[in-house]
Amino acid sequence: MSMPALFKGRLSIPVIGSPLFIISVPDLVIAQCKAGVVGSFPSLNARPAELLDEWLARITEELAAYDRAHPDKPSAPFAVNQIVHKSNNRLDHDMQLCAKYKVPMIISSLGAREELNQAVHGWGGIVFHDVINQKFAHKAIEKGADGLILVAAGAGGHAGTISPLAFVAETRKWFDGPIALSGAIGNGKAIRAARILGADFAYIGSAFIATKEANAVEQYKEMIAGATADDIVYSNLFTGVHGNYLKPSILAAGMDPENLPTSDPSKMNFGTDASGERAKPKAWKEIWGSGQGVGSIEGIVPAAEMIARFKREYDEAIDPPL
Repeated sequence: MSMPALFKGRLSIPVIGSPLFIISVPDLVIAQCKAGVVGSFPSLNARPAELLDEWLARITEELAAYDRAHPDKPSAPFAVNQIVHKSNNRLDHDMQLCAKYKVPMIISSLGAREELNQAVHGWGGIVFHDVINQKFAHKAIEKGADGLILVAAGAGGHAGTISPLAFVAETRKWFDGPIALSGAIGNGKAIRAARILGADFAYIGSAFIATKEANAVEQYKEMIAGATADDIVYSNLFTGVHGNYLKPSILAAGMDPENLPTSDPSKMNFGTDASGERAKPKAWKEIWGSGQGVGSIEGIVPAAEMIARFKREYDEAIDPPL
């Protein structure tokens, strides 16, 4: 396995906090990084677009101040998620700001783009690209991504369907670079398991929704903390791309989670019909995403407290006797 130099000596556990739409904001990112895991956020969370400059300035300055005060235990690097899909008309603007602040890590999604990777390398950053199968994994590396995020079955949001056991094993046959594994990881033992499988990092999202710093309504946090894997529904209805969502939020929207229609995959996150009227509840705001690892979440706590629990469980995780 290959831990990039960017992370060495800066992580308390090998974890990347995944960029959560709406939910990941500077408070959460900074708390994650100070506690020793990579914090990240989608650039599109900063609305209007001009707010991204303020967010990047704040994160950069607060982490730099923390590092000066804690030279023996510096913060973890942070990452910005860029949606490369053609529907994102902010990509050029947001990338220019990432270049201005020399963001150490970019997480690219929904399309691999060679010129984006080259731009990030130009300012000294690295790029991880998230993928749901080998076809997209090969394409990402061919276009210059430094690492892969394997979004396996059980992950929250836009998840894949491949078992994490198979996904890592098949990827390691041809790729010896850094891998982050996503899919139902909600405790320290699961982080250790990801490493044993051959991944360098666990990629965790749903657990961080149930933190004090997350920009989620209290009902969402409580639903995450009280849910189990049986409460997760896999559907492409809400965005056009298959993802995992909380069954109680679907019921609250007046829909039958056992009989959801399918959606046109060419239409992503529009939420309106041809007349411009709302066609269905909107993903993320009304229909809440979550992965299958929610059963390990023990309540709503500060991010640092959750990460400390992960570390204890990770350090204690050993093979049981046969």
